Amino acid sequence: MTPGSELDPLLACPRCDQPLTATGEGYRCAGCRVDFPRLGGLPWLFAEPTAALAEWRSRWRLALQRNERTVTELEAALEDAELKTATRERLTTLAAATKDHGRRLGDLLAPLMIEKAEGALETYLALRTRLPPEQGLTTYYANAHRDWAWGDAENSASLAIVSELLAGIDSQRCLVLGAGAGRLAYDLHMKGSALVTAALDFNPLLLLIGARVAAGETLELHEFPIAPRSTAEQAVLRTLAAPAPARSGLHYLAADVHRAPFRPGSFDMVVTPWLIDILPEPFDALCARINGLLAPGGRWLDFGSMSFHDADPRLRYGLEECRAALADSGFADIVVAEHEIPYMCSPASRHGRRERVVAWSAGKHVDVKRPPRHQALPEWLVRGADPVPLSEPFRMQAVSTRIHAFIMSLIDGRRSLKDIANVLVDQRLLGREEAEPTIRAFLIKMYDDSRRGTSY
Repeated sequence: MTPGSELDPLLACPRCDQPLTATGEGYRCAGCRVDFPRLGGLPWLFAEPTAALAEWRSRWRLALQRNERTVTELEAALEDAELKTATRERLTTLAAATKDHGRRLGDLLAPLMIEKAEGALETYLALRTRLPPEQGLTTYYANAHRDWAWGDAENSASLAIVSELLAGIDSQRCLVLGAGAGRLAYDLHMKGSALVTAALDFNPLLLLIGARVAAGETLELHEFPIAPRSTAEQAVLRTLAAPAPARSGLHYLAADVHRAPFRPGSFDMVVTPWLIDILPEPFDALCARINGLLAPGGRWLDFGSMSFHDADPRLRYGLEECRAALADSGFADIVVAEHEIPYMCSPASRHGRRERVVAWSAGKHVDVKRPPRHQALPEWLVRGADPVPLSEPFRMQAVSTRIHAFIMSLIDGRRSLKDIANVLVDQRLLGREEAEPTIRAFLIKMYDDSRRGTSY
């Protein structure tokens, strides 16, 4: 987990692919003249490191504001003198835990709060890189508890799936993409003979947890079960710990899967757990990228639900299409298996389930042409001078937004639901028979959204 020579020879600039040079504070690309720092011991290898740091700081501030708002709402609810005893116990438990939760996360994320983090997000546009907009710091927070507190059954099942596909295969250099809090990377490194195992993810909270726990630290963090089994289990202070400190060679690093900061052919094995179907890039492009990361004869291991949800129906691949894409991308000797495993079965929650997953292993047979650098944004957004395309989704969204804004402007504290419906009829936006039910449905959604709390 500490800086070491095993990882350094494998690293390359995520902007220009030139080798990186280790410095006292991180790494430097001589070609781009960009410094990539270490934050809390983590190599920070995003293509635009300062902008990425600024954005993660912004997401932490948002999470902190939500946390503080939740505490305020809970404390306000406790002022009701007529609360049932059980309700008061539940709210008191949640208020105290949520307040303490914010403090503990703040301590973990202290390395991100350095002053130089104020970066211009315009650099993301220049490089056509950006963080997934729907991912907050705590999006997969529950996974850290699964990895390091109560998830022995699921962790063992995941390791068994990978081990079965690896039978008889010796890997000296392993890369886990989308490693999250890093338990699978840890287990592979501890059970195998790899000299270096790199656990890559873009979420610094999960990486900081994984790196510290794998190094032998214990952390105490609150779990907030989705469906608590009792009042006491509304919030549970868990101890996160590894079975033993990791041996030398395990490294956690923050970077983007689409611009993985490694030299070509750096790894004998790449593992992608629960990843391939949530990436925005087409699966075929991912195949070519992973081919480039593997040495000749290296293997790619994947497992997950394979539930592709791309807006383009052509890209919602099934297993047969994935097999074809692998073959087209230089892979052969494809072995596929299906397994049923426990999934997020917290002992404090009723929400756990069993999941049927697909697992496959594919060997790199030949090199293929590297795909172009990942571009998260189109030219008309980057340059700003080209016409914004009037696609059908844009057109529909524009109309919906205008109508939404118009309806919201009619809410002035004086008009009734019927009054608003009449205005839309007069403006010929809705027919008389559909106006009132439509506005009622709209306002019900607004009302429900306003009352919906935020869970952590």
